[in-house]
Amino acid sequence: MFLWLQEQQLQQLQVQVLVDWLSESGAQLLFVCCSFQLNTEGKVTSWCYTQSLSVPAAGRGYSTANPCRGNLSYHLHYWQGSECSQDESAAAAIFATQLDDYLQGAPIQYREVQGHESSAFTGYFKSGLKYMKGGVASGFRHTVTNDVEVQRLLRVRGRRVVRATEVLLSWESFNHGDSFILDLGEEIIQWSGSHSNHFEKLKATIVSKGICSDERCGRAKVLLCDEGSEPDRMIEVLGERPELPEAESDDSKFDTSNRKVAQLFKVSNADGDMEVTMVADQSPFSQDALHSSECFILDNGAGGQVFVWKGKDANTEERHAVLKNAQQFIHKMNYPEYTQVQVLPEHGETPLFTQFFKDWRDPDDTVGMGTAYVSSTIAKIKKVPFDVSSLHQSEAMAAQHGMLDRGDGEKQIWRIEGSDKVPVDSSVFGQFYGGDSYLIRYQYQHSGRQGHVIYIWQGAESSQDEVGASAILACQIDEELGGGAVQVRVVQGKEPAHLMSLFGDQPMVVYKGGTSREGGQSEAADVRLFQVRANPADDTRAVEVDPSSSSLNSNDVFLLVSLSGSWMWKGRMSSSAEVKGAEHLAKILTVTPTPLDEGDEEDNFWDELGGKEDYCRSPRLKNKMEAHPPRLFACSNKTGNFLMEEVPGELMQDDLAPDDVMILDTFDQVFIWIGNEAYEEEKTESAAMAVCYIESDPADRDPCTPIVTVKQGFEPPTFTGWFLGWNTEYWADDPLARYLKCL
Repeated sequence: MFLWLQEQQLQQLQVQVLVDWLSESGAQLLFVCCSFQLNTEGKVTSWCYTQSLSVPAAGRGYSTANPCRGNLSYHLHYWQGSECSQDESAAAAIFATQLDDYLQGAPIQYREVQGHESSAFTGYFKSGLKYMKGGVASGFRHTVTNDVEVQRLLRVRGRRVVRATEVLLSWESFNHGDSFILDLGEEIIQWSGSHSNHFEKLKATIVSKGICSDERCGRAKVLLCDEGSEPDRMIEVLGERPELPEAESDDSKFDTSNRKVAQLFKVSNADGDMEVTMVADQSPFSQDALHSSECFILDNGAGGQVFVWKGKDANTEERHAVLKNAQQFIHKMNYPEYTQVQVLPEHGETPLFTQFFKDWRDPDDTVGMGTAYVSSTIAKIKKVPFDVSSLHQSEAMAAQHGMLDRGDGEKQIWRIEGSDKVPVDSSVFGQFYGGDSYLIRYQYQHSGRQGHVIYIWQGAESSQDEVGASAILACQIDEELGGGAVQVRVVQGKEPAHLMSLFGDQPMVVYKGGTSREGGQSEAADVRLFQVRANPADDTRAVEVDPSSSSLNSNDVFLLVSLSGSWMWKGRMSSSAEVKGAEHLAKILTVTPTPLDEGDEEDNFWDELGGKEDYCRSPRLKNKMEAHPPRLFACSNKTGNFLMEEVPGELMQDDLAPDDVMILDTFDQVFIWIGNEAYEEEKTESAAMAVCYIESDPADRDPCTPIVTVKQGFEPPTFTGWFLGWNTEYWADDPLARYLKCL
């Protein structure tokens, strides 16, 4: 929906009417065009009513409000074209401030600059953005449905964010590397340069089809041609093709070395001038550094973004001046004019902001707006509760809970000894020693096809030689299975949910050290403490921890085994599944423990643990998916630097480019997706890319986060469930050829 407001309409009453209408209609996206040109050229009426939501004009300023219900927050974007005047840019900012006031400071505000929009904004337009020439002063050449007299040329660039920009109707605008759309009304000619690739042609074709469908009601003819095979009509309009230049370099990917470069400043304008005081010069920051009575700037300008945090008790003048202060800050730091700005209210912080803080408190522990979803990442993913009876029918459930199936498929386990693998007896399946590394091959069925997973479990005390051998031997098993197996690197203590489910009713047992190899076992310690925890599927893991009362946790069950006796300690918030897991563990260890409820401990229980110390009694934090929504990136290290580009909006299968290596980050684990046409060097270096990604994360991620390697055409449901409408036959035919049949 587009709404055009003249200067005299920008009053509080108009804002109130707008917001009331917005709430009643349930609209998801509103564009507001603000004109401050008080002359007769400001005639824009029919363009405001158009189906082409993705056609901003380069000479305009816009505000968008994206209101969501429940725990979601308002997202308020104001967009400025490359030819937008300072007055119009200021007008859009003023109107955004008025909307922010009416909504009591709740919206998250974004300043968007043409060609450098945030992924939150570009996520609204999966089919691409179109930039049209003109503005108020030029009479605003708006889009007219079924206009067969039009003649225009659009340059299409981008693989993740597709941008179609109107350029001069001449061969001077062409180059070898991009695709171009010559729109002649009844005929739409899509021309691709000799160096443009298959995936980019597909994206350009989607734009061409959009013009045909949206602007010509499907009545135009779409013709695709490559450089050197131009049709007569194209030559008639443009003349003979001259020698063309190479394409300009694409700067849409960013160097990950800048991801963690951030500083935190306190902002004040008590005297009318902006004053900034450094609070911390290196991330991750402490959340306690933010005070409700102040405004702060989180500077990640090296990474292309600046955040402004508004304390709920900050004075009105400072809250109103945040956008102005952010722009002044950008100029002061000599950052590019297009640096992205995000303004956040207290209790409405986005994951992109909180990733710079260590141990940010869970949204359930805060008051106010709750977690703010970022459209580019969370993509309206609805949380699916775990239900074993419907697991096979729900890929979303499989993905969110990390469960391929119920773990009842065929499995084989090997222990790494030197440079070889030795089979593990099935009687001790599920017992892992910290001094060993293991390989687990698992076979599963999904959608009528057979798949394989190879878990590479690396003990904390396993030798470097055996850790390296485990990776090599996993590749050998993969080759024996035809090259389509999913490989999952698991570091001790970071076992994913599905691995925990492979051992039936008994828990997965992880001993602190030692080895299970023949003749290598060491004697058990006199006092041993095991922590038993269940996942949402009620599968349990029993991990040996330090025998100290500080290791206890009110959310779990613990089994204490000593020379003088054994005890099963049940935390106040533990589950029946965890009690059952502890009972199975007692059978494995051949002990009969004395049951103890938290708060009713015996003195000798504390004595065996070295005395009573403080331990974790707070509820386990939940809603991890909301706080850390899934994100998809295309990655490359061709230049020697690790570069990546985020895919915005709803995660779709056609976002996966066969000639790329891509990262899907679900926080609990990191997937590496390898396209069939990716460079061999990138395939070989894919695991190193994942490690580099985790190390460069501003959230100070655990370096032991599980890494899952997935190959095109062999994706498990724990991967496909994050994507909307996954089609297992999608790559059976060429997507571009299939798309052309629909034109």
